[in-house]
Amino acid sequence: MNRYIIFLVLAFPLSSYAGQEVILQKLSLEQAMLIAEEYNHDLRSSSFAVDSANAATEIASVAPNPSLTVQTFNINPGAGIGAGNLRSKTVDSAVRIDQLIERGDKREFRTQSASSLEDAARKDLSDARRLLRVNVAQSYYDLLVAEEKLAVLRQTTGLYENTVIAAQKRLKAGDIANADVARLQVDALRAKNDVVQAEADWANARQAFALVLGQAANAAQITLADSWPTAQFDVAKPIKLSMEQRPDVLAAKLRLDAALAGRQLARALRTRDVSVGVQYEHYPSSDANPQGSGNSYGIALQIPLFVRHQFDGEIRAAESAVDAARENLEKTRDMAFGDLMNSWQNARASFDRVRVYNDELLGVAKKSADSAEFAFKHGALGVMDVLDARRIYRATQLDALAARADYAKSLAAWQAATSESDKP
Repeated sequence: MNRYIIFLVLAFPLSSYAGQEVILQKLSLEQAMLIAEEYNHDLRSSSFAVDSANAATEIASVAPNPSLTVQTFNINPGAGIGAGNLRSKTVDSAVRIDQLIERGDKREFRTQSASSLEDAARKDLSDARRLLRVNVAQSYYDLLVAEEKLAVLRQTTGLYENTVIAAQKRLKAGDIANADVARLQVDALRAKNDVVQAEADWANARQAFALVLGQAANAAQITLADSWPTAQFDVAKPIKLSMEQRPDVLAAKLRLDAALAGRQLARALRTRDVSVGVQYEHYPSSDANPQGSGNSYGIALQIPLFVRHQFDGEIRAAESAVDAARENLEKTRDMAFGDLMNSWQNARASFDRVRVYNDELLGVAKKSADSAEFAFKHGALGVMDVLDARRIYRATQLDALAARADYAKSLAAWQAATSESDKP
């Protein structure tokens, strides 16, 4: 039993839905998005809603089936049913077919409502795909920032180790105190601890990214190919046009269309449906029926009588559904506009931050740190000065890295928020 479980655990990472191996090494952002669209669990679940809505449209579009009634009556318990085959039995029998005929274009309105809901489900799937692309981009950049942060901290640890060696040489030469060497050693140990934490953060970011891709069992295979996007920002796209073409807004519009068709369907309930029936009856001769055997035919017409209600509640409920759908459309528009404005503000602000770090801060901080390292190695600078310069440079590197990540993620959110593409 234990061997079987171990086999399953080892075999699972090699499996995929289509039986094809997914390449996760040197993964670009666009390749990651394609993998997520194929294997992400939430997106795959969203596609089932489209299938369900399609089935609902098919159900709504069909006409009512006829019903068949087979009936026997006029059975005399005292005389029995007699001998012979079924047709010769001394009981009356009847065969009847009834067909409900819908009036008032009910089937048309029902189909319109279901079809609009199906189209809305497709737009929901498109919106889920749009949000997934944002999630993939943000997880991709979270992993990238974790990788680069780990690299910065490892580099810093190496610098501390070299500085400790240089300090120990100066200690032997009597050019530095034991307390200064101890300070350097403490900072070197702290840097090593930072590396340990950064390694854990990197592993967690990789696992989170793999989960978004639907490849949680294959996280160890993931390596990234892309770097940070170029710091440029285009705000020329009209916000209102983008908002009206977003799939979540289109889905809300379609749900309003479905509610309007549902209101027409509710009003059509006041148009009476009729049921038409055709009957054939056979009555053999018997003690209870000495008149002789024969056959007869009949036609029935069934019309409902609106004596207790006229579907006022159904119509009022449909009117309320229209109001709710219209309000939901306005709410969705407001949320889409707010999303667009927030993503624009975030992308613009993070773009300015990245430009300042790239053009000014990083260069100045690196120059200051390099000068301090050189001066310390040649005995021209004290321990506290070189530690301060190194901490400032490391903090600037990490802040610049965070700014790049913020810009990359906000840019991805802006591009998704203004995207008018709608894959079928």
